[in-house]
Amino acid sequence: MDDLRRADHDSVAEADADADVSSVDPAIIAGIVAKGPQPVLRYLFFLIVVRPVMLVIMGMNVRRQDRLAERGPMLVVANHNSHLDTFALMTLFPMNELHRVRPVAAADYFLRTRWFAWFSIRVLGIIPIDRDVRRGRGHPLDPISEQLNQGAIVLLFPEGTRGEPEQREPFQRGIAHLARRHPDVPIVPVFMYGLGKALPRGEGLLVPFFIDAYVGERLQWTGNKDTMMERLDTEFQRLADGARVPETF
Repeated sequence: MDDLRRADHDSVAEADADADVSSVDPAIIAGIVAKGPQPVLRYLFFLIVVRPVMLVIMGMNVRRQDRLAERGPMLVVANHNSHLDTFALMTLFPMNELHRVRPVAAADYFLRTRWFAWFSIRVLGIIPIDRDVRRGRGHPLDPISEQLNQGAIVLLFPEGTRGEPEQREPFQRGIAHLARRHPDVPIVPVFMYGLGKALPRGEGLLVPFFIDAYVGERLQWTGNKDTMMERLDTEFQRLADGARVPETF
């Protein structure tokens, strides 16, 4: 009987939680998005929390960081295995350029609650993307283009979602569409290794594990989506091979 009561209580709690998420006023979320990132909050959060964790506790090592421009516009594309990936990429840039760095993230996930939306927009500075193109809210790449036109350093995960630890999934073609829209904007591939073990998908406990970021050669729009995707995949494979044998990179 106690088990039944507990199960019933858990079901009610879950229903209440779902109701809280679904009842978030869209106007409130829109207001948070409209305000955009808060520079001071971002600076303090990354200075006090993110950078010490990534550089000291995790011992993040970066190879060929000189290939990253300190100013935008620029598209940085990376593999995606962990929630730490965004923090790792943002740590690659100096603190005085943090205000230019904008990670792309799914609106349906990062704006699902009022608090999470506030943190994602005001502190992380995400560019929220609506993954459901059928909603008729404009092209999902438009917010990214707007930021690139303003000189932002945009962080993008072409796999679309977090994969299994240290396994790379096929890239979606949205990156090729962006390259065609912005042929003069450099695309910098970054292969990250170790983050999938430090904080795998579905896990909430951080495990100290040395991580590496390999910055690849800058790419430009090739004039063709297929060849653009092939070049990007080839460069990532080269970086991945170098990660397995670091001394040959």
